[in-house]
Amino acid sequence: MTESLDAERMACWRAYIESSQRLFTQLEDDLRVASELSFADYHVLVLLSEAPGQRLRMGELADRLVFSPSRLTYQVTSMQKRGLVAKESCPADRRGSEAVLTAAGLLALREAAPHHRRSVRTHLIDDLDDAEVACLTRVFERLGRRLRADRVASSTPADK
Repeated sequence: MTESLDAERMACWRAYIESSQRLFTQLEDDLRVASELSFADYHVLVLLSEAPGQRLRMGELADRLVFSPSRLTYQVTSMQKRGLVAKESCPADRRGSEAVLTAAGLLALREAAPHHRRSVRTHLIDDLDDAEVACLTRVFERLGRRLRADRVASSTPADK
């Protein structure tokens, strides 16, 4: 019984990974065509747009993107050359720097967002078969249950 459950779980995760890779490739292609932004560009712009003062310390940005510092430096430098972000010294940390959203970056994000949302919906509806939808549903239901249980377990009696 356990072996069949483990085999089902592994098959489900494998299908999830394969579906995700295919979808992300299609979504990135659509995003580039619509706005000339990569996924990394788009996510940097989203994070900066949501940050107080539309700026984030480079270390915090790298953590949120799960980027290495060298990868983030390359990404920000590339975006800086295109005028999407600026890099400024950080007043709170003289050794650090911050990425700052520019007006051009905000405009690029606003123009790309509707295309990106439409592309996500289109690919999720059109490109997944019924088995993939069922698999993804099971994965996210399990993840939701685990997150809810973790949240309940970590909350203090004063929070309840």
